Amino acid sequence: MPHTHHKHHQRSIHVSPTFRWIENAHILLWLIKDFCWAMEWKAGGIIMIFPTVSVAFYLLFKSRKVRAELYHNLAVCFWILANSTWMVGEFNDIDLRIYAATLFGSGLVVLAVYYALYFKKDSRVYNMD
Repeated sequence: MPHTHHKHHQRSIHVSPTFRWIENAHILLWLIKDFCWAMEWKAGGIIMIFPTVSVAFYLLFKSRKVRAELYHNLAVCFWILANSTWMVGEFNDIDLRIYAATLFGSGLVVLAVYYALYFKKDSRVYNMD
């Protein structure tokens, strides 16, 4: 997971190649899930929820020590849960959009909190100005 280098109270974030590989594989899982949804392959779409959500929560756990990564990965977890809820609703002719919207909104709140309270401080600490 990311480690930091100290230099005049500034840090840089290093992401290991293994962690980056898992992040990239997660995109593949997500695309497979959404491809199944678009093609109306119900079984494939529903099966793909589990690895996609599992990897999202794994990435959330692994990123817990770097605040910006933690908040963004939490928002991604809400996003995938919302996306999956919407898909399941469509597959079963049930209107679950309000639940999906609530999950999407939760992700937006998480990011709003991060940007309102922590972004400026983190941008100085990690030299992102």
